[in-house]
Amino acid sequence: MTSVTMYSTPWCGYCHRLKSQMDREGISYEVVDIEQVPEAAQIVEKVNGGNQTVPTLVYSDGSAQTNPSLAQVKEKIAALA
Repeated sequence: MTSVTMYSTPWCGYCHRLKSQMDREGISYEVVDIEQVPEAAQIVEKVNGGNQTVPTLVYSDGSAQTNPSLAQVKEKIAALA
């Protein structure tokens, strides 16, 4: 099974939307709140050129997507399967 970690914040509307879409599709993921976990914020900054842009998804192969569409997430998961 492909591992997906979503770096998020509680107030991020894009994060809430993507979580809902992934839930409906049965895609499992772990959520990490970058405001509560300082090392997570550093991971997001590294992936996004110093910016704390969420949602940032990191996959089991170490690759990342920033604010992806559900279609992009599904395509990436299929490629990793």
